[in-house]
Formats: sequence, C-alpha cells, structure tokens
Amino acid sequence: MVRASDVLLILVAILFPPAAAGFVTGCSCDLLINICLTILGYIPGHIHAFWLIYKKLQAEERYGQGGFQYVGNGHYEPLYQHIHAPQPQQPYYNYGSTGR
Repeated sequence: MVRASDVLLILVAILFPPAAAGFVTGCSCDLLINICLTILGYIPGHIHAFWLIYKKLQAEERYGQGGFQYVGNGHYEPLYQHIHAPQPQQPYYNYGSTGR
C-alpha cells in the first residue's frame, strides 16, 4: 500500500535523486553511489533512487511499517525476530548400563 510519504519520496526522487537516496538509506555507500550516478547522468541517478524506494516498499510489505532496518546494498532485515515457543524436549532413553 502506497502512503502519502511514499508519494512525497517519489516526488523528491524526481527532482533530486540523491536526496531521496539519502532519505531512504541515510548516510551510506548507496548515497555516494547515487551522487556519482547523478553526476555521470541524471537518468542513472533516477533509476538507482527508484530502485532503492522499490526495495524499501518491499521491506514495508514484508516486515510491516517500521519493522525493518537497512543493512546496505538494497537489503533490509527485520528489527524483531519472531521468537518461537520452546519445543518440549523428547525423553532421553539411555540403554547403557550406567544410565540414570
């Protein structure tokens, strides 16, 4: 689901791609890559910024809003791991002569 903040981020990416990359990734290597791509050509900077926004939207769908952290190279990881209930242990049968 696209929210108003995502639409605003896309508008920022259209006007100035490094700003959108900075909003999505923070001060990271992807920001430097986007600045270089924008200097080399305006279109490659746009493509990279839109790709970063797309990966962010995928992470929001997968982990929920605010439930993820950017780890670099367009990858996100969940902030909270689902903790499964401990499995009951199977009884240990010792068939040796010194078993308890």
